[in-house]
Amino acid sequence: MVSPQSQRGVRGKLSAELAGQQIIILREGTNRSRGRDAQKANIVAAKIIAESVKSSLGPKGMDKMLVDGFGDVTITNDGATILDEMEVQHPAAKMMVEVAKTQDDEVGDGTTTSVVVAGELLKKAEDLIDQGLHPTVIVDGYRAASSKALEILDQIAIKVDPTDKATLRKVAEVSLASKLLAEYKEMSELAVNAVLQVAEKTPEGGFRVDIDDIKVEKKPGESLLDTVLIKGIVLDKEVVHPGMPKRIEDAKIALVDSPLEVEKTEFDAKISIEDPEQMKAFLDEEEKMLKDMVEKVSTAGANVLLCEKGIDDVAQHYLAKKGVLAVRRVKQSDMEKLVKATGARIVSNLDDLKAGDLGKAQLVEERKIADDKMTFVEGARNPKAVTILVRGGSERLVDEAERSIHDALCVVRDVVRDPRVVGGGGAPEAEMAKQLRGYAQKQSGKEQLAILAFADALESVPIALAENAGLDPIDIMVQLRAAHDKGQTWAGVDVFDSKVADLREKGVLEPHGVKMQVIKSAAEAAGMILKIDDVIASAKSKDSAGPPKGQEEGGEEGSSEY
Repeated sequence: MVSPQSQRGVRGKLSAELAGQQIIILREGTNRSRGRDAQKANIVAAKIIAESVKSSLGPKGMDKMLVDGFGDVTITNDGATILDEMEVQHPAAKMMVEVAKTQDDEVGDGTTTSVVVAGELLKKAEDLIDQGLHPTVIVDGYRAASSKALEILDQIAIKVDPTDKATLRKVAEVSLASKLLAEYKEMSELAVNAVLQVAEKTPEGGFRVDIDDIKVEKKPGESLLDTVLIKGIVLDKEVVHPGMPKRIEDAKIALVDSPLEVEKTEFDAKISIEDPEQMKAFLDEEEKMLKDMVEKVSTAGANVLLCEKGIDDVAQHYLAKKGVLAVRRVKQSDMEKLVKATGARIVSNLDDLKAGDLGKAQLVEERKIADDKMTFVEGARNPKAVTILVRGGSERLVDEAERSIHDALCVVRDVVRDPRVVGGGGAPEAEMAKQLRGYAQKQSGKEQLAILAFADALESVPIALAENAGLDPIDIMVQLRAAHDKGQTWAGVDVFDSKVADLREKGVLEPHGVKMQVIKSAAEAAGMILKIDDVIASAKSKDSAGPPKGQEEGGEEGSSEY
């Protein structure tokens, strides 16, 4: 039996031995940065991302040429596209990319602005940390400032009529002003007409708009001015049989999602054929089945068949004899749009096809666009799904035009759903910054410094607009602050006349929802990055099979120091 005195002696000896021994916890190759080093690294990475897109902000912003690993080139000034194509690796930088993606998914525009503001918030926070302010205090201050900024935005927002085409056109023009299509005013009209066509009234009296109901089909050729809105659906498919009509007026359309083919049995089966007569009977029966399918389509009164699956060659022949225009392998998403555009019902079993299931369109026609044949379904009475066919002189041009039109559609959609607008040109940011400074003076804690920093960060938007237009940002900011102090709420940077002006009078309007999402996304991303004080990066396993390197049977895993 060991006496208590002896036990104490053993414990003391072990403690002395452990005091100088390395304790290995993490995998070999793991990197760890803590405290100020971790914060600095994350802030620097996020600031670099913000700086990379800052020069593309506004009507005078520059474009970026992005070349991927396969040599494919993308030319754009769309923030979300730039960051997506950059293939960012740093974890904090990835969070900034997520800000742009969230902004794009939620409201469709303002991606560059959200990243620029988030980067500026982190830059201001870095200065405060250097002055000894704790990151948690800064995050709390940013949270309070964000809530107040959203209140201010709600107060200054202007209510508009969601069906007023003139206002919606101005909103679309502002979105397109910073894009490739800035000179093409017709595009804003096209975006407004498309959104209003698919908008549906809600029981509460508002409008519901699903941007997916607007199909954007792109095809290089001709010029951007030849981009058209089609009140119907354009299918990137050709008519399946040369003997079929290529044009059908007063079309009665059957939508079928089952194949017009004799399907194989689900289980293995063998047929014993002993003489040619049996073979002929077998083929005749197969042909009869296909003929019956076609007969069902014809009996229902359909003269156009759009099928999601395949159509057998024999079935094509009989459809052609009946004068039915048929298209096969139509995408499911296009089938859903065709339902909204033509009023048809998708039928899974041809036995169930009735005249009441057919959709209607004034015209279904195959046309040759560039080198491809496409099928146009247009002229429905009140289509709730439409197509914008984008044309342009080159593939790069068409791709960027598609991105520009998507943003214009999104901002119009935002105003139709939430009919409030604010001025552009950094006017709302300048007004929020002014009022936030007054709000900060009433706060007694250290959060006051963070709220002031938030106000300064918001002013990075008009500063970036001025810099990108080649103006002196200091002169512009002095004029802008003076104008807002005099109560000119909508004073902003007029980059075309190189001065501060009332942008509401000039018709420069942006959706309230876009600005609201910018503040939410930027503040939350900055807060998340600031609260990280420890980065532990595990080493990538070189050989996933077998035990990790350094780990032996019955032994401990080799790793770096904790």
